[in-house]
Amino acid sequence: MLRKLPDKISRFLIYLTAFGVSALMAIMLIHIIKESIPAFSELGIKIFLPSTEWRPVSANPQFGLLPAITGTLYVSFIAVVLALIFGVACACFLNFYLPEKIAAVFLAFIDLVAGIPSVIFGFIGLTVLVKSFATQFHMAAGQCILAAGIVLAIMLLPFVISTCHESIRVARTQYELTALALGFSREITLVKIIFPAIRPGIVAGAMMAFGRALGETMAVMMVIGNSPIFPKLLGRGQTLPSLTALEMGSIEYGSLHLSALYVANVVLLVILLVVLGIGYLLKRRFAKHEF
Repeated sequence: MLRKLPDKISRFLIYLTAFGVSALMAIMLIHIIKESIPAFSELGIKIFLPSTEWRPVSANPQFGLLPAITGTLYVSFIAVVLALIFGVACACFLNFYLPEKIAAVFLAFIDLVAGIPSVIFGFIGLTVLVKSFATQFHMAAGQCILAAGIVLAIMLLPFVISTCHESIRVARTQYELTALALGFSREITLVKIIFPAIRPGIVAGAMMAFGRALGETMAVMMVIGNSPIFPKLLGRGQTLPSLTALEMGSIEYGSLHLSALYVANVVLLVILLVVLGIGYLLKRRFAKHEF
């Protein structure tokens, strides 16, 4: 009986922690939805269409969230595409062309980069990338959608590299020796055998990275320009998280303005759940390809 006591205590603590976290998340979700109800009730579909302007403190307030929603998806898409291109290439280089010990050093450095606060990425982007854009493209300030996408892609790189590196490493152990024994070169093995085997994992990882990109706030806010207009690649824009961070602390509690910001968070949660759901379905769909 006494021997089983530690197991029972551990099980109880695990269940208690899981219940506490779930309850906390449920309370937060209920609060966000509750606070967004006034804006939904008064504005209805106008918060999305046809109004496309965000002017909450003007004489005729406008609460159009569509530009911020578009900006969020635009920046996240650019970031994920860039992170996938360079992340997959880097993972292949670490697996196929670097000695194992040197690759381990690079992977440790990549893990270290993943822990750098986002504000540092934003500061570097603001002082280096934004200034370069202003000079090269003759822009007034240099803050734009592309700058935000590049900074966010750099932040996603450690996640993408780690995911792809592990997938390639496991695929190599199963297929590489057989492919080389059949006379395939290393490059043919990589392109014709390894890539098709890990493609489902890359797609699922991309969806996870997209979900992570949606919620990034500080770094994006520092380089995107924060203008509530429809985004262009070399133009200013705004995302839902940056909109919330900029305005949440300076508005009156209980106002329609505050409720509209809660609506922005509800929309962000819905997009995030859809993206993560698609990623989960893809992982299940391609489970037979996992090693």
